[in-house]
Amino acid sequence: MQHHEAIVIGAGPCGLSAAIELKKAGIEPLIIEKHCVVNSIYRYPTNMQFFSTPKLLEIGDIPFVTTHDKPYRKEALVYYLTVANHYNLAIHSYEEVTSISKQQDGSFLVSTLKSSGETKPYSAHYVVVATGYFDHPNMLGIPGENMPHVTHYFQEAHPYAGTKVTIIGGNNSAVDAALELHRIGAQVTIVYRGAELSSRIKPWVRPTFESLIEKGEVKMLFSSQVTAIEADAVTVLTEDGSHQQLDSQFVLVLTGFRPDRELIESAGVKLQDEDKEKPVFHPDTMLTNVEGLYVAGVIASGRDANEIFIESGRHHGKLIADHIINMRENDPRSR
Repeated sequence: MQHHEAIVIGAGPCGLSAAIELKKAGIEPLIIEKHCVVNSIYRYPTNMQFFSTPKLLEIGDIPFVTTHDKPYRKEALVYYLTVANHYNLAIHSYEEVTSISKQQDGSFLVSTLKSSGETKPYSAHYVVVATGYFDHPNMLGIPGENMPHVTHYFQEAHPYAGTKVTIIGGNNSAVDAALELHRIGAQVTIVYRGAELSSRIKPWVRPTFESLIEKGEVKMLFSSQVTAIEADAVTVLTEDGSHQQLDSQFVLVLTGFRPDRELIESAGVKLQDEDKEKPVFHPDTMLTNVEGLYVAGVIASGRDANEIFIESGRHHGKLIADHIINMRENDPRSR
């Protein structure tokens, strides 16, 4: 069995940042990632532009160089791979952690499943869970949601050219998709449960989007929700309480994602009483109620997964590394 002083689960920006901070502190971590490095960013729409400035996305004290005020997805993919290579991080990609359990000697047994089907055990003194949320979309729980023409992910507009598309949701992902779809000639209807446009919409995008709605080039149904999806139509409960059927060849359910907390719960991490989706941890150290087990990034959020972004989650690693070093200095037995 391979032993590592620390294992970081998840190779997103926050997981990479945590591994870098551990390495700076003299701890050689292993990162285990069930997909590719920064998979969450890879899954973003091809032409997506970040809301944040490059400075706020930086990790490991490596400048994020770009000619744009707000970087694009492709630039971020290159940047984070460059940083990982710069620090020579040990990353096992396409290997999923299936369980974390505490052993009698106080170390952790981390069990994984590789893409080849092989299972593998590791041991570690410390474990940092930095799993994201892109594998777990917020499901609507309505008939037809699992049909083949329905997706919770939008990559690019080209496949939808000249078709009728219904978008469910009203935040940035829905707005960005609607703009791209409109440009390639798709007929777009957005169904949004909110009574007005979201305040979260990127300010440089909002005027263009509002203009399309005013001109009727993009149809927006406020205070509405899709109640059923069929092969060529959706049923919408509208603001006045009536049901309306919309012709629709494709449905994009862009209602966001949520972290999966099954892994940390099975390891003994408790959820907070006031927010049953938020793990118990100390905000100054990111240590959970399980000694030696830390959380970093969006997994530390509660019901609102948007409370933690790269901008804030990238700092969690420094808190974790400082805490581990402090424990080692005060208790030689923990070394």
